[in-house]
Parts: sequence; structure tokens; C-alpha cells
Amino acid sequence: MTLCVWQQNKMCGVLSMAGNSSDGEMMSEINVTPLVDVMLVLLVVFIITAPLLTPQALKIKLPKTDAVQQQEAVKKFSLQVDAQGNVALDNMHVSDQSLAEQLRQYSLDPQFQLQIEADSAVNYGRIAELMALAQHAGVERLSFITLAK
Repeated sequence: MTLCVWQQNKMCGVLSMAGNSSDGEMMSEINVTPLVDVMLVLLVVFIITAPLLTPQALKIKLPKTDAVQQQEAVKKFSLQVDAQGNVALDNMHVSDQSLAEQLRQYSLDPQFQLQIEADSAVNYGRIAELMALAQHAGVERLSFITLAK
């Protein structure tokens, strides 16, 4: 495609829309630099926000106690209990019946340990129910996760 440009000396100059192309075709290349810039910004945002979302995905307010080191290596599974008493096993919401079934399967492994992360506002009765459920399912190792003072 060519355009005729009117110049001061009344001559018609020809402009080509194709840049360096001599056959007059449109340039069909995509500039990927802005795409790469956006993707890098998104990557940085996800790298910064991902660690903030993982530990407290259920908004549990853990009580504070003195830190204690565990002596032996075990297979840990986390049981989260939010302020309303809702239960999640390794960040997957479960009912009490499915929790009992999963704990029966996990408790067959002698290295299995259940770690309870309960919100400080949870009713003690709910925690006692979950502890009894775990005991009936055969869980032998049970611990509570708290925040260090």
C-alpha cells in the first residue's frame, strides 16, 4: 500500500507502510516485549504473595506457647479447625465422617502424626470431639500447633 504525500514543492512523495519491505506487504510480526514485561510483573507478584497465603489460609488465630523441638522424624498431617469449628485435613475441608475414614487409613502407618491447628476461639468441646474421633480412628500420635511467644 502506498500513499501520496503532498510536500511544499508540489511533488508527490511515496510512503510505504511496509517499512523495509520492497513488495508492499504489511508487517506481520508481533512485539513480544510488552508481553514479557507483564508476565515478569505477574511472576514477581505471585512470588511475593504466595508465602503469605499458605500458612494461614483458613484465618486461624493460633495460641502462643514456648517452642518445643520434636525428637523423631514422622509423617505429619495437619488438621485445621477454624473459629466456627469447621475442619480441614491438609487444607481440604472434610466432614467428621470422612475425617474418621481418612484417619483410619493414615493411622495404619506407624510414623503417622496428627497435628491440630485450632483457632484460639474454638470451643473446647469441639476440640475434645475431634481428639476422641482421632483416638477411635487409631491415631496414636497427636500434637497441637501454636505460635511461639
